[in-house]
Amino acid sequence: MSTPQFTVADIRQTFLDFFKERGHSVVASSPLVPGNDPTLMFTNSGMVQFKDVFLGTDKRPYVRAASVQACLRAGGKHNDLENVGYTARHHTFFEMLGNWSFGDYFKRDSLKWGWELLTQVYRLPAEKLWATVYIDDDEAYDIWTKDIGLPPERVVRIGDNKGAKYASDNFWMMADTGPCGPCSEIFYDHGPHIPGGPPGSPEADGDRYIEIWNHVFMQFDMQPDGSVKPLPAPCVDTGMGLERLAAILQHVHSNYEIDIFQALIAAAGRETGVQDLSNPSLRVIADHVRATSFLVADGVIPSNEGRGYVQRRIIRRAIRHGYKLGRKTPFFHKLVPDLVRLMGDAYPNLKASETRVMEVLKAEEERFYETLANGMEILDAALGGGQKVLPGDVAFKLHDTYGFPLDLSADVCRERGVTVDEAGFNAAMEKQKAAGRAAGKFKMDRALEYGGASNKFTGYERLEEQARVVAVYKDGTPVQQLAEGEAGVVVLDTTPFYAESGGQVGDSGVLVAEGVQFGVEDTQKIKADVFGHHGTQTQGTLKVGDTVKAQVDMARRQATVRNHSATHLMHKALREVLGAHVQQKGSLVDADKTRFDFTHNAPLTDDQVREIEKRVNAEILDNHATQARVMEIEAAKATGAVMLFGEKYGDSVRVLDIGSSRELCGGTHVQRTGDIGLFKIVGESGVAAGVRRVEAVTGAHALAYLQDLESTVQSAAGALKAPVPELQSRIGQVLEQVRTLEKELAQLKGKLASSQGDELVAQAIDVKGIKVLAARLDGADAKGLRDTMDKLKGKLKSAAIVLATVDGAKVQLAAGVTADSMGKVKAGDLVNFVAQQVGGKGGGKPDMAMAGGTDASKLSGALQSVQGWVSERL
Repeated sequence: MSTPQFTVADIRQTFLDFFKERGHSVVASSPLVPGNDPTLMFTNSGMVQFKDVFLGTDKRPYVRAASVQACLRAGGKHNDLENVGYTARHHTFFEMLGNWSFGDYFKRDSLKWGWELLTQVYRLPAEKLWATVYIDDDEAYDIWTKDIGLPPERVVRIGDNKGAKYASDNFWMMADTGPCGPCSEIFYDHGPHIPGGPPGSPEADGDRYIEIWNHVFMQFDMQPDGSVKPLPAPCVDTGMGLERLAAILQHVHSNYEIDIFQALIAAAGRETGVQDLSNPSLRVIADHVRATSFLVADGVIPSNEGRGYVQRRIIRRAIRHGYKLGRKTPFFHKLVPDLVRLMGDAYPNLKASETRVMEVLKAEEERFYETLANGMEILDAALGGGQKVLPGDVAFKLHDTYGFPLDLSADVCRERGVTVDEAGFNAAMEKQKAAGRAAGKFKMDRALEYGGASNKFTGYERLEEQARVVAVYKDGTPVQQLAEGEAGVVVLDTTPFYAESGGQVGDSGVLVAEGVQFGVEDTQKIKADVFGHHGTQTQGTLKVGDTVKAQVDMARRQATVRNHSATHLMHKALREVLGAHVQQKGSLVDADKTRFDFTHNAPLTDDQVREIEKRVNAEILDNHATQARVMEIEAAKATGAVMLFGEKYGDSVRVLDIGSSRELCGGTHVQRTGDIGLFKIVGESGVAAGVRRVEAVTGAHALAYLQDLESTVQSAAGALKAPVPELQSRIGQVLEQVRTLEKELAQLKGKLASSQGDELVAQAIDVKGIKVLAARLDGADAKGLRDTMDKLKGKLKSAAIVLATVDGAKVQLAAGVTADSMGKVKAGDLVNFVAQQVGGKGGGKPDMAMAGGTDASKLSGALQSVQGWVSERL
């Protein structure tokens, strides 16, 4: 394959260089998991990392930005998974080229630079380009036709297409209310040999005219009543699909024909033994290795829920296509080095995670291959009779037992012209209460309307501050005062209160003045540099303009910072003891404890827990001074500072040294490690596949935990009449005595059941040549019932038997049928017949079955009915 004039790598770099020359800050791609944003499953566009900037809750040191963003659309609202491999341009993972203006340049510069880059730098033929504008956007239309010189016949006004004024593909809305504005899209004409018409025409859905770049102009604020107000600082948000642009620049029609995909398809062919590189299954595999590898690199492990479930679906879809090509052993993970070679330079985190990515993908392959063959046999059998619909219960069995996600079964069915009974599948899913898919919903909550100055945070240095009230909110609406008993949010010009961020909870405390007190229950960010104090007016009336003394709850803050600082030391110890693969997956630090979630594939052993505790407490005893420095993010990276998963960082960051730990953190911390006092892990558990959780306590809470533990040990020693140092050996002695007594009791029950069984033989009644016996066997357990059943069957030769034992209101049943009688009477049916009469159910093999019940009062009548039930079947 010849090297194209513009490789994918060239296109990326050229785009960034172009906008850097025009004053844009080049911003790195953010993770596929949006930082601190539970409303969105995956990063699905370049603007996601700037969402808070547009909402006004964050600000950056720049007003122009450009990036190449890794994106994923395979779950929730934005889901292209089922189309991947069947079309020329659908992907799970894709790259988005974007440039932004935050209140700086607007339409004219945005469109002119877009035209310049496409026609003069990438050298696309001008006559091949079309543009669309919103129907009322005369400004954008004039820029295209008068300033740029695009012929009017190639500039299409797109208007209302859904019966509402702003419901248009060329009018972008962040949510039902809030920032919004018109769009201008740039299209490329692939030529008359491709079916399809220009944008806005009835044939617009064809493939001839392909959108490559969308310019969104956020210039309005959508009101709840549907009207719009101009934004004080209009913004620009653009997005251009890298793969689509590459296809155009490399003179191919399908994205799968560009250089990066051709290399990955060739690698997929190598690993599957397929020489025909046009095989669509190779396209699926090539696409999916990008998505799954980047997800693992960003901390997403295959699981049965949420993001991990989407990851598992994509991996298994790729494996199934390999299986379809004849590959019956793990192969998918072997493509990772090829991917790293192609994309590792542009995405350093992928290169650094190569080994980890291969390990995770290989483990998932091995797990799925164990059941893939059986699942495919069931699917083949279900479709073997020429059916046109796969029953929902079969699809659910494949999902629940063999790990076949519904869309994977649908994938196979689509290839064979069969549909899936999704309603039946969903009904089975609901009935079984199986794990559902977590849906992502991109919803922007409207922030409090605060337009004042930023507040000054002094909480690093002190916990008390004189401050002036600059804003008050009640029920989300600005007011001038709060009366006694009213709840609200207060903004101060200066505050020592820390607002919740980075896993650390917000401060509580009081705002006081003469005759006035406001109880602060929590502190949250209204904007990046504006803190809101949430609470209740407990005395007097608080007014805008009042001067108050802001006092943080000192004891709560000190307990919180002890836990937060210990979390940093624990994180480092976890990586040292367990391995460098440990990566934060979430944290919560409050006054009571620290909770830390991290990637690891096995429970921590007792020895590992003790070693982690040892290392953290050694750092505490060393009593190192804590140091915080603010520096540029690239300089921070150069120092080796750890960047935590799920956090968003600006260009300037706070680097925190606590003991030998160095991380980026904006939280509050102890002055010296010795201030932590004592560290103790109190819990370790699994929260998802490949994710563990550690809970720990510090200071007074750690002391209280150990004292409670000591009290428990002393109580146990007293109960066993043993000194504490001898407690372990004494417990061993008691357990051995219990085991001996249990054996003796089982033997006595067996003898009792045997003697009762001998007496029961005479109670058997001959029914049409078969001995029928239904009786209670008091004092027996399940083993006793089974043993007695075997002896009775041997003595009665040809028989149907039901034995029961009672413990309180609970009934335990056993039914047995001799081999010569099983043709007419089944033990499973017999025991179920009796069990249903005593509030239970059961079943089993034709010769032996067990059941239980909850209503012993009806046992006598149930046993009496056995003779008639057997007689009817003979």
